[in-house]
Amino acid sequence: MSRRTFLKTSALAGAGLASGLVPARVDAAQQNPAGGAVRRPIRILMGGYGPASNGFSLAIKRVGDRLEAKFPGQIEVKYVYNILDLGYRADDILWLVEQGVLGLGYQSSSYFTERVPDLGVADLPFIFPDIATARRAMDGELGQVMTSKIESEMNYRILGYFENGFRHISNRLRPIHVPSDMKGMKTRVLPSKIQERTFQLLGADPKIMDLSEAIAAVKAGTLDAQENPFANTVGYGVHQYHKFHSATNHFYLSRPIFLHRQSFDALPRPIQEEFRAAVHDAIAYQRDLHVKEEEDAMVEIRKSGGTIVELTPEEHKAFVTAVTPIYGETRAQFGAKLLSLVNL
Repeated sequence: MSRRTFLKTSALAGAGLASGLVPARVDAAQQNPAGGAVRRPIRILMGGYGPASNGFSLAIKRVGDRLEAKFPGQIEVKYVYNILDLGYRADDILWLVEQGVLGLGYQSSSYFTERVPDLGVADLPFIFPDIATARRAMDGELGQVMTSKIESEMNYRILGYFENGFRHISNRLRPIHVPSDMKGMKTRVLPSKIQERTFQLLGADPKIMDLSEAIAAVKAGTLDAQENPFANTVGYGVHQYHKFHSATNHFYLSRPIFLHRQSFDALPRPIQEEFRAAVHDAIAYQRDLHVKEEEDAMVEIRKSGGTIVELTPEEHKAFVTAVTPIYGETRAQFGAKLLSLVNL
């Protein structure tokens, strides 16, 4: 039995005893001094796949702090900031929440595309010219449609979207100014057919890998390149192995914030409403942190001896031109309505 299978089996076996979001219950065996039963607090276990210091972890902590402050003695929040530290993969957070082992998690929307293919529309390259446009889309109809589609196919309640942001290419071989510089590069992409096809059009050799696999391959030197926001590249330590970075802004991704559906729906209505309000606040907080994290990461990359290529308008146009066929290829898959939500 693989370690991953063992972890999943063990987690599911214990889920009934320690699920991620446990409703308050009265324990008749425990009596208060007046002889009444003691009501235990609702326990909520929130998880992610990054260090406790990054913006995503700080944002879910902000949610938990607000809930505990609003409902003192009624809510108890615990955190598993990085499930990779426990031997899980980044994509394991999907089933950990869907099965109720964790109460809340987040993950890039690309990881949902195997079960909800329409979410691939958000993986299309160069669909947003700037961060303000992307945020308006995610806070508007695009985000609403994505939420509806995820909830119809998976056992979640979606409360909003953290910002993973614009993504860039790092590699160990050479500077990348135009797509031809990527020819033949073994490049890690997220589990998305759209992303895989995008990098094929760029001339690379895309490899779909989970985060834990990608980090190991970067360290071993068996992977030439990867793509991530600068903050992730530094946060995962990739910049220590990749000297060359290019600010390509090729994808803009969001991370759905998802809860185990039955557990969330069983919460008292005031707690549900406060939960939604807390997540809404945490999204704005995380977005502000993300901007600063990107700036700090660029400083760290250069401090570590790396270079960052800022594309000229002509170089940027070369990337857009190279991937243009994907818009026609996916028109039948997504349809006019979905494509209109990403300005296509």
